[in-house]
Amino acid sequence: MKKQYDVIIIGAGVVGSAIARELSRYVLDIAVLEKNPDVCNETSGRNSAVVHGGFANPTGSLKARCCAWGNRIMDQLAAELDFPFKRCGKVLVGNTEEDRQQLEKTMRQGAVNGCSGLEMIDGRKLHELVPAVNGSFALWSKRSGIMDPFLYTTALAENAHANGAEFYFEHEVTGISREDGYYYLHTMRGDFKTRWVVNAAGLGAKQISDLLGIKGYRVIGSRSNYIILHKRMGRLLPMPVYPVPSNTYMGIHITPTVDGNVTIGPDAENTDVLDDYSVPQGAVTFLATEGAKLWPHINPADQIRTFAGIQPKLVDENGAIQDWKVEIRDDTAPNAVNLIGIESPGLTGSVPLARYVIRMMQERETFRENPAFNPVHKGIVRFFACTKEEQEKLIRSNPDYGEIICSCEEITKAEILQAIHNPLGVSTMTGIKYRTRAMMGGCQGGFCQAKIEQLIERELGKDPADVVYSRSGSYVVTGPMRKENENDR
Repeated sequence: MKKQYDVIIIGAGVVGSAIARELSRYVLDIAVLEKNPDVCNETSGRNSAVVHGGFANPTGSLKARCCAWGNRIMDQLAAELDFPFKRCGKVLVGNTEEDRQQLEKTMRQGAVNGCSGLEMIDGRKLHELVPAVNGSFALWSKRSGIMDPFLYTTALAENAHANGAEFYFEHEVTGISREDGYYYLHTMRGDFKTRWVVNAAGLGAKQISDLLGIKGYRVIGSRSNYIILHKRMGRLLPMPVYPVPSNTYMGIHITPTVDGNVTIGPDAENTDVLDDYSVPQGAVTFLATEGAKLWPHINPADQIRTFAGIQPKLVDENGAIQDWKVEIRDDTAPNAVNLIGIESPGLTGSVPLARYVIRMMQERETFRENPAFNPVHKGIVRFFACTKEEQEKLIRSNPDYGEIICSCEEITKAEILQAIHNPLGVSTMTGIKYRTRAMMGGCQGGFCQAKIEQLIERELGKDPADVVYSRSGSYVVTGPMRKENENDR
């Protein structure tokens, strides 16, 4: 039997990590069980990375309340947790009178939702803000922004860990039982005992809900594809550009990243397959064609990568998308917080949602504040972003800053080593990639991936055959390049 905990959170996406961080403000023994080898392996890391304003969700919904609140506190969170965030604004572009009416309706809804900085602008102002866009007018959301979802989630998790929360990766929950007021969570790597359970499993939340005895929810997957453009295109796009939204879909939008790339997407397709992240060529063609109608600078030569994401959507018997469901069923599963259908704007609203969860828990139990809680997290220093004087100082203090491993992104050996020895003990290739941006440049790891793999082997004492790229079983090396024999010597 593993150690007994006060609270176990199932899922280390952005919401689960935010709940762990906010719970670590209290004197509690906290654990997080995650089926993947790292945080942010599913929905939380596969999205547009936009900090939404809160105007797109129905008034009064939990989505709207958490989104508007999350937008307001994002500057503070970025300062505390040291992750990249830019309040660059965004525009929703229209051309017809019907478009104008829909945007004005959206602006009114945003005002009621508590959003600020919303303004209807004409074509002249629109093209001052985004010269390359196709559009006659727009709704300008001045307080929208962009962030790095990987570093945000990692910062939440590492800060929670620094404040006492324990993370267990590759621990998929396969069964739940309850006895004498405690929950027993069963995994292939052992059992865990806890007083409280928080189901923040994202795409797997329905399965965990069923294991808790809370059944009957219908959750569908909404699959989206994206294209990533080279950083040289970022200078042409100062802020995200969206089409006029529908009631259920924000449409294919063009979004700059905090590091200078541009993403095109998403499309949307319902699916029952929740682990297929392949991107078909037809989707790439469709995204490029549709995206060019809004921003005509999408060329095959600039496309460096594609990716897909899947969101869990809670729907009713008619298929209509529902608000986030956050509940405690005292009669069925006491001391279990059940989160179902946590989709967009979950990234923006993650910390407010975590605080909402904790308030529900505190209605049933008093938590004592942790006097040692420290909200501050420091990320890995980005060498390329430092001044020449700062770089020279770093090299004097550590010669590994003088060796570039990833030439495209100018990532040093010192940064790679810090990522390899991260506080959460993550050792996958993508774990290093998302913490440093190595392998995310124009060559997509063509020149640095082998070096990084060798550093993982050396630093962690791993056999080459044990190095994993991202998910369990995604081995980087599957066998020897050639078989040695006497003739090879």
